[in-house]
Amino acid sequence: MPHIVVADPIHPDGIRRLREAPGVTLDEPGTGPVPPLAERVRTADGLIVRGTVVDEALLAGAPRLKVVCRHGVGYDLVDVPALTRRGVALMITPEANAASVAEHALMLMLSLARNVGPVSAAVRRGEWRVRGQSATFELGGRTVLVLGFGRIGTRVSRLCAAFGMRVLVHDPYLPKGTIRGAGFEPVVDRDAGLAQADIVTVHVPASDRTRGMVDEAFLARMKPGALLVNTARGTLVDEPALEAALRSGHLAGAGLDVLRVEPMVQGLSMLELENLVVTPHVAASTAEGLRRMAWDSAGNVIDFLAGRVDRDSVVNGEVLPA
Repeated sequence: MPHIVVADPIHPDGIRRLREAPGVTLDEPGTGPVPPLAERVRTADGLIVRGTVVDEALLAGAPRLKVVCRHGVGYDLVDVPALTRRGVALMITPEANAASVAEHALMLMLSLARNVGPVSAAVRRGEWRVRGQSATFELGGRTVLVLGFGRIGTRVSRLCAAFGMRVLVHDPYLPKGTIRGAGFEPVVDRDAGLAQADIVTVHVPASDRTRGMVDEAFLARMKPGALLVNTARGTLVDEPALEAALRSGHLAGAGLDVLRVEPMVQGLSMLELENLVVTPHVAASTAEGLRRMAWDSAGNVIDFLAGRVDRDSVVNGEVLPA
């Protein structure tokens, strides 16, 4: 009988789906004391994780493990090569949080465009007429460059278009016709797009190719006075370079849902800047997003162990039978 371990608390609907699955036993955190994960995975056939590290040491103590599902889409904390060497599949929930993250990206754009943070703080200090209010602007008529045209980037593009923005898209892995057919302008030369865009929003996965891509040179090529939004991964951005661009005024502002080191263990000097909006990696964590991620995580593992594999949700497809 397959045994599934849920490493971290997830939405109750996901737990219910696991409990109701026929022929499955479940170990989930519940409300009481929880043994160390290394003990819990010894008999696990399937494992669901949120913010838990899955590395060689954990896998060594889980000889029966066949599938790990990440509650979400990013898998920075998972040693994918180690899973692949052991023939263990890594799955994600690719559609579950896309709408929530896309809306969050728009929220960051609007917050920066309308100077929401400083204006709200001024009102709380008793200032009803806030100086500098005329520096705010509308999104309509502005140009946005969307980096990455995947499940989230496509939704962000549609939302930006609905606001009346000109939408440029750079994704070297897609044909120009695919982007153009969706109603947006493909940009082959990323630097040319950076020079045109009033807002640059990042929606690419973290990899050896993309880590640190938003560096000093990238920021220097952005249009003076532009905004940067990152709801993807903190490791994509060189934070000292971003802070320098914000302090110098080359960038008018930045909105981040992710930082290079998470959780934040010490204060960052850039957090004192009024033209920076930071949220604690919560873009996906709407009530709807959390429910969908839990529900899809449970379904992925149940189906995988029953021999019904959703290949679109498997990261390391080489472990699957042909």
